[in-house]
Amino acid sequence: MPKPVGRVPQRRNSRSNRARILATARQELGRNPDITLDELARASGVVRRTLFGHFPGRAALLEALAEEASETLRAVANGMRPTEPAERALARFALSIWPVGDRYRMLLALARHDLGAERVAEILKPAHGEVTAILERGQRDGVFHAQLPPAVMSAGLEAMTITLLEEVNAGALEDDGTRTAVAILIAAGVPEEQARGVVDDVAPTVAAEAAGDD
Repeated sequence: MPKPVGRVPQRRNSRSNRARILATARQELGRNPDITLDELARASGVVRRTLFGHFPGRAALLEALAEEASETLRAVANGMRPTEPAERALARFALSIWPVGDRYRMLLALARHDLGAERVAEILKPAHGEVTAILERGQRDGVFHAQLPPAVMSAGLEAMTITLLEEVNAGALEDDGTRTAVAILIAAGVPEEQARGVVDDVAPTVAAEAAGDD
């Protein structure tokens, strides 16, 4: 039976429209969290009917962005090196995760309101699990302090990172991720001078790997 003419191009156009809407949403929501879907459709270069065909409401759009962010976080977590010394692994993770957080920082605030705290926890679960594992290893090796259980310390470092991302969003902080990575190592118990040295050593590798993925 012959295939319907035009179906493949239509599907390709649909995927392209959806990707463009999501990319525009990430950008425009950062500028104006209260942007309407009509305004977003115009900014995306699609008609209102097309946007609503993909995302019937604001919650559906934010949910799609949330799933996109979660998949990106899982990819970062899966790319870690389990045999790397814990302090280097934590620095690597902090530096690798910063562009993801920077890309979706407005989503975190919006998701709490629109999707709920449980959904935000689901989004961040891959990051929380990876950091907890690194902290467990570092405490076992005597690299990190043991004043807090690894899962609790991971939650604290996660909260600090989100707060710093929000400060960037508010214009109170400029950071490419290195300052936050140093702060995370210090909070985990690494002396400041050593933390700076670890981040300085790891950062070029992370940047090179990110460039290779582009």
